[in-house]
Amino acid sequence: MFMKKQKKPNTVFYLILVLIPILFFVILELSLRLFNYGVDTSTWIKITDTHYGLNPNVARRYFHSVNNVPESIQDVFAIAKEPNTFRVFVLGGSSAAGYPFMPLGSFSRYIRQRLEQNYPEINIEVVNLSLTAVNSYTIRDLIPDVLDEDPDLILIYAGHNEYYGALGVGSMESLGKSTNVVNFLLSINNFKIVQLVGDVLKAAISLLPDDNESKSGTLMARMAQNQKIELESETYELGIQQFRKNITDAINLVQKQKVPIIISTLVSNIKDQHPFISNLKNSLQNAKKVYAEAKKQYSVSNYTKADSLFRLAKDLDQLRFRAPERLNEVIRKLGAEFNIPIVNTDSILSFQSPNGIIGDNLMIDHLHLTLEGYKDLGQLFYEEINSTNLLPNKIPIHKYEKQDSITRKYFIFSELDSSIANFKLQLLKNDWPFTIFTKKKKVSSLVKLENYIDSLAYNFVIGEEEWEKAHRILAATFMQRNKFDKGKKEIDLLIHQYPLIVEYNKFISNELIKKQRFNEALEYLERGYKLNPSHFFCKWLGIINLSHSKIDTSIHFLEESLNYISNDAQVLYNLSGAYSKKNEFEKALDRIQKCLSINPNYKGAILLKNQLQSIVRNN
Repeated sequence: MFMKKQKKPNTVFYLILVLIPILFFVILELSLRLFNYGVDTSTWIKITDTHYGLNPNVARRYFHSVNNVPESIQDVFAIAKEPNTFRVFVLGGSSAAGYPFMPLGSFSRYIRQRLEQNYPEINIEVVNLSLTAVNSYTIRDLIPDVLDEDPDLILIYAGHNEYYGALGVGSMESLGKSTNVVNFLLSINNFKIVQLVGDVLKAAISLLPDDNESKSGTLMARMAQNQKIELESETYELGIQQFRKNITDAINLVQKQKVPIIISTLVSNIKDQHPFISNLKNSLQNAKKVYAEAKKQYSVSNYTKADSLFRLAKDLDQLRFRAPERLNEVIRKLGAEFNIPIVNTDSILSFQSPNGIIGDNLMIDHLHLTLEGYKDLGQLFYEEINSTNLLPNKIPIHKYEKQDSITRKYFIFSELDSSIANFKLQLLKNDWPFTIFTKKKKVSSLVKLENYIDSLAYNFVIGEEEWEKAHRILAATFMQRNKFDKGKKEIDLLIHQYPLIVEYNKFISNELIKKQRFNEALEYLERGYKLNPSHFFCKWLGIINLSHSKIDTSIHFLEESLNYISNDAQVLYNLSGAYSKKNEFEKALDRIQKCLSINPNYKGAILLKNQLQSIVRNN
């Protein structure tokens, strides 16, 4: 009796079974890309053919329930890095972005201006990628793309948003408590299928009843899902671990490419910010009682005891908008472990504060710095960059000990931005969680418009005017009111914020030329020409250089201007004069004849023609 032979498994059949779902997802992904489904959340976007900026939609990787996602302060950098470039990237949350003084008031702008003032021959690029309400997940996610852009230095100021920032353990935008899982999901976020699944889930969730009381109001108010996170609880520890893991990963990636990195410890308002939520069940863990005792010790000049109690009260605050002390310990330990520079901002600014305790002297709310405080933070980073020999390898224009005072004296900021910051702060403190202590007021009774600048500022804050347009309107208003220098300051500010927009340079050059302030116009003409050579820039660069007896330079620009507009009588007249000064009289005669053919009555042209004809005949 023979046994029946068993059939061998059909390998091809099983292979087809495996390939069918794979093929389905490949076709679906390609189809979604073909029909341009969803939003482009790639890190960089082309601002011009030559420059990148952070994609305004990049935050959609981290925010799935928020319609208006936060954007960066719009710094740009060259796609092709020039050899003579010093490129710095800055990462963090709203404090690193300079809230509420954005876009001009961040510590990165202090660093940029100080570098530009001291190394004018170097192309300085300080690119701040910080976003409101993000945390270490965003830093970990952006670092690979930052490293692809050949940075000379990376600076990090982050940690306050570790619990309620996007994807944090206490956030409404959470993807779970596993750091590895969240980072994996972020790594596949560029696939359109992932966006499709996210959109389907978002649509399904929107159909469910919503009992979150803090959905309205500021982004900060909307992000806090778990509003009671006790000290040393499981969620508290997960937040610490999340920060340590993500920043460790970021440091490993950076050090693998041998790029210098500097991280700062964090500062909070511990003296003048009451704890938001206390544990009322445990008197030993009652943040408000500890804070009251800290105030008492401070009042009797026991400042060392008061400092430790203020810090404990902050850590006992169950609403974790301020980074716990443990995070600064983690930062210092990472510095020692990886041998990277740490800016001890908390210790230094505490030492510089009255009685060694940080309060409203440096803070405008619970964790954001004053404008001067951001400059202090920039100075501390700069000093660390200097002490670690990471500054450009050139001799600076100013002596080191004078650089800080010069940077602060000429720091680019305006009254309009101060008003904007003030209104932002008023609205912030008129919302949860600050209304835990005070009753919410009507906006009409809260906001007082004292002048025209306040009106522009308020219109921007409530979304009725763009920041750029508000400054442009103010510049025009100043000039109409014969306050030319104030108007010029507003244009300078716009040029600083948007260095690639040529129109600002053309506008202010033209206004300065009208006022015969030719030497001042030269800087803007040169910048405008570099951005986009045109008839206007070439013409006036030629005329002004001629007045400075830079004949060859003048001829170069005047001749180039004729490539754009060939029938400009003023250009031809000045070109004739330039050739005359070089004793090239035949060329000079040719240009003045062309000038007269365009405008027979051009002032002085007939006299110059007669003189040139006489010289040419006699030669």
